[in-house]
Amino acid sequence: MKLTRLAVLTLALAAPALRAQQMRSAPAVVHAARRAVVAAVGAIALTVSDMDRSVAFYSSVLRFQMVGDTVVAGEGYDRLQGVPGSRIRVVRLRLGVDTLQLMAWGGPPPGRPAPADARSNDRWFQHVAIIVSDMDSAYAVLQAHGVQRVSPAPQRLPDWNPKAGGIRAFYFRDPDGHPLEVLQFPPGKGDPKWQRAEGRLFLGIDHTAIVVASTDASLRFYRDLLGLRIAGKSLNYGPEQERLNNVPGARLRITSLRAPTGPGIEFLEYVSPRDGRPAPADERANDLVHWQTIVASSAPEPLAARLTAAGARLVSPGVVRVEDRALGFDRGFLVRDPDGHVVQVVAP
Repeated sequence: MKLTRLAVLTLALAAPALRAQQMRSAPAVVHAARRAVVAAVGAIALTVSDMDRSVAFYSSVLRFQMVGDTVVAGEGYDRLQGVPGSRIRVVRLRLGVDTLQLMAWGGPPPGRPAPADARSNDRWFQHVAIIVSDMDSAYAVLQAHGVQRVSPAPQRLPDWNPKAGGIRAFYFRDPDGHPLEVLQFPPGKGDPKWQRAEGRLFLGIDHTAIVVASTDASLRFYRDLLGLRIAGKSLNYGPEQERLNNVPGARLRITSLRAPTGPGIEFLEYVSPRDGRPAPADERANDLVHWQTIVASSAPEPLAARLTAAGARLVSPGVVRVEDRALGFDRGFLVRDPDGHVVQVVAP
C-alpha cells in the first residue's frame, strides 16, 4: 500500500498493564517489526458518558466540527474492543485536518468514571494538545464556558529551556474529566503550519501525550516495534512546569515521536515525583479513563504477531475483521503499550 492511500485512511479515520521488563528487545524482533511500520497516526479516540453533551462541548467551546456520526455493533466490534455486547455510538470531530473520535457505549453501559483524584503524573494520563493562535483569547473562551482547570492559568515556559522556551500552555478537563491542553507555539517552534492561523483561534491537534514509567521501554514499543521516529526531546522543570501540570516538583523527560503523517505521540516521563499510579489492570474500552490512539498499517497481521512475540499484550484476540467499513477500515486490533495505553492498529 502506498503512503498516499494511508494518508487517505488518516482522513477516513477523521471521517494488568504490560510491564517494562516484559517488552523484549531482541535484534531479530526489532528488525522484523520495522518491516511492518505504522504509516500514519489517525484519530485520537476517547470514551464519553453522554455523547450529546460531549459533542456540544467540543464543538461550541473548542470549535471542532462533526464529520461523522454512526453506531457500530456486532461480534467483530465485541472482539476488537474486548467488550462483549458492544453497541457504540461513534462521533468523529475534525479540527483543521485532525480528528477526535468520541465513543459512547449503549451496550454495555459506560464503565467506571475517572478517579476524582486523578493527577497529571498517573500513568493512565493521556491528553490531546490543541494548538491555538492566541492563548489569551483561547483562555478567555475557556473561562467563559467555566471549564474545570488543572493549571491555575496559562503558563509560559522559560527561555532558559531552548526546546520549550516561549511555549504557552494550559491544562483543563472535558465534561467527563479527560485532560486536555491548549498550546501556543512561538515563531520558530513547532510545525510551521501552526503559524498560519488564517483567522482561526483553535487550529488542530499537534500531538497526544501519555505518561510513561520508562522512556526506554516505551521507545522499544513505539519506535522499534511500531516504527515511529523520534522528533524531539526536552527536559522540562521549574515553577512554570509545576503549575502547568499541577504536580509539585515536576521534572519531566519529554520525548516526541511521529509517523509520516498525523499527530505526534509524546512521552511524559516524570523523573520526579515518581509516585504516579499505574493504570488499572482491568481497565476496559467502555471505562471513562479510556483513550485509543488509532494508527494505520498496511500489514496488521505480521505486526500483531511481532508485537505478541515481543511481549506486548493484545486486547483483541489477534487481528479482527469487522462486519462493515463504517469507521473507514475492515480489520484491526487493539494492543497495550508498556504502561497500558491502548493503540488501535487498523488497515483499509
